[in-house]
Amino acid sequence: MLKIYNTLSRKKEEFKPLDDKEVRIYTCGPTVYYYAHIGNMRAYLFMDALRKVLKLNGYTLKHVMNITDVGHMTSDADEGEDKMNKAAREQKLSPWDISKKYTEAFLVDCNKLNIELPEIIAKATEHVKEMEDYVLKIEKNGYAYETSKGIYFNTEKLNSYGELSKANLKENKAGARIAVDVEKKNPLDFALWIKAPKEHIMKWDSKWGVCYPGWHIECSAMGNKYLGEEFDIHTGGIDHIPIHHENEIAQSKGAYGTNPAKYWMHVEFLQVDGGKMSKSLNNNYTVSDIEEKGYSALALRYMSYTSHYRNKLNFTWASLDSSQKALDRLKEAYKEHNNGIESFDSNKLEEYRKKFKEALNDDLNFPVALAITWELARIQEKSKQIANLLLEFDDVLSLDIDKIYQKTEEVTLEIDIEIQELLNRRKEARNQKDFALSDEIRDILKEKGYVVVDSKEGQQVKKI
Repeated sequence: MLKIYNTLSRKKEEFKPLDDKEVRIYTCGPTVYYYAHIGNMRAYLFMDALRKVLKLNGYTLKHVMNITDVGHMTSDADEGEDKMNKAAREQKLSPWDISKKYTEAFLVDCNKLNIELPEIIAKATEHVKEMEDYVLKIEKNGYAYETSKGIYFNTEKLNSYGELSKANLKENKAGARIAVDVEKKNPLDFALWIKAPKEHIMKWDSKWGVCYPGWHIECSAMGNKYLGEEFDIHTGGIDHIPIHHENEIAQSKGAYGTNPAKYWMHVEFLQVDGGKMSKSLNNNYTVSDIEEKGYSALALRYMSYTSHYRNKLNFTWASLDSSQKALDRLKEAYKEHNNGIESFDSNKLEEYRKKFKEALNDDLNFPVALAITWELARIQEKSKQIANLLLEFDDVLSLDIDKIYQKTEEVTLEIDIEIQELLNRRKEARNQKDFALSDEIRDILKEKGYVVVDSKEGQQVKKI
């Protein structure tokens, strides 16, 4: 019996899908204005782990993940500037080029981490008409109003607003600072549709003039299109609970009178050295950063299993090193069993199989499942039957235990003048703490066939 923790009820519940065979899932995908960091990737490692546990239990999946390429403001509320618009200006590219570049980079990282992609990947810019129709339905039902800035959801009309975050809305209202849009009826009201200034790049004609969608509406519209008014599971990071997911529920109730998901599942933050990830601290590490230091991307996946998804995971280079060594030892153990000739008690193997599945069915308890995997791997008798069961476990763990990871070899390079000048500019940018410029130069170097590695000894360059 599969049990999962439902944020909506704040307890573990037996999983009972709306359909006996097919599970319908929605996952909040990336906002593709820059490279995803390892904190972002924890959410997709969790998404993938959930998929594989559901498949282990015999379910087929219909799973949607959005790609946010418009409408996500620099604040998770309605403040600031559209992230895609801002990135396009700063990087001197069109928003569509920005989207293409970072979507491709995200998908490459997913592949490196053995993250299985959902059945449907939906880009926001390809569903603007569905979003407009959704807003029209909310407005028709009396839950929206228009200002000179856009169309807002009227949270006072919805008695259940705050049900996911369990927030004290009276306190929130009393303590809220003055809203950016003074025409809002309530500080908690949020934008469904935004009237575009002349200088805004991404905009579409609509009933309300030239506009672009708010961030929250895309998930509601695309979830409804592909999964219907109600589906089984909605996943995302815990940072989505108080605003984005709360607003998704409000929109669905405003349009259809129902909470869109039966179960809401959220993954905790990944920290670095016990604190937040930040560009200013130069610890916004990416999967490429990990590889450039000689580690396998799957060492990060292994590390993700050392902490339950509802607990914080602390990343340090020392812990990644330990995870890499543990993964290498697990691969070696598999190899030794695969070369073994002894037979092994099939009843004992079935006990291990049962314990492994029971751990996973207890709200995706991968730390316990990993411990059971190690218990099996450490058996002294070397048996191909044990190797086969380890591979069966790896169908879920996805650590490629039957493959050997080859580190990139160090080589001495002769650097031409152009590359050296770029390296010098990057070094100066880092000294000035201009990490945006530093990252931009690193991207240019990568396009020219060079990877830059930052270490205690300074920046080093490798030929791709």
